[in-house]
Amino acid sequence: MSWWILPTTADVGIRAFSTSPSDLLREVTFGLQSIQLSEGDNDQISTINCHSGQWSVPLFESDLERGLVLWLEEVLFHGSIEDKWLMDASFKISNNSIDAQVSWIDSELITREIEIKAVTMHELMFKEISDNEIVEGIEGVIPTFEGPGWVAQVVLDV
Repeated sequence: MSWWILPTTADVGIRAFSTSPSDLLREVTFGLQSIQLSEGDNDQISTINCHSGQWSVPLFESDLERGLVLWLEEVLFHGSIEDKWLMDASFKISNNSIDAQVSWIDSELITREIEIKAVTMHELMFKEISDNEIVEGIEGVIPTFEGPGWVAQVVLDV
């Protein structure tokens, strides 16, 4: 696992680590999806037939932090409004957009435990960690990370 639930006072957050920006987007995305799912009721989720498509969000001035927020909002929109529950994604990040080849299932076939209302800018982070740079963990919850690599953090309004 490369993502962990970030303890906050009222909301829920995610901190993730990876070796590249595209892999980091994937980790945060699946952290978001996992937080929403009800435990136990979704055991058969991997056996459901998947559909495929492409989802994209604009990237302004190569700002990966804001791009992360826009992407997660896109995933929430598709899952809640379009009834497309994201199952897998492969990312391509350019100067102007985040594009993903996605696999999805009908959202009506899964059981959610938590509704995420919004992706916030509070404590937002998406950055490269240089060699030997340390990102302090939270004892017993999130491990300390030593670069090189990438780290992201986002707080979600539930």
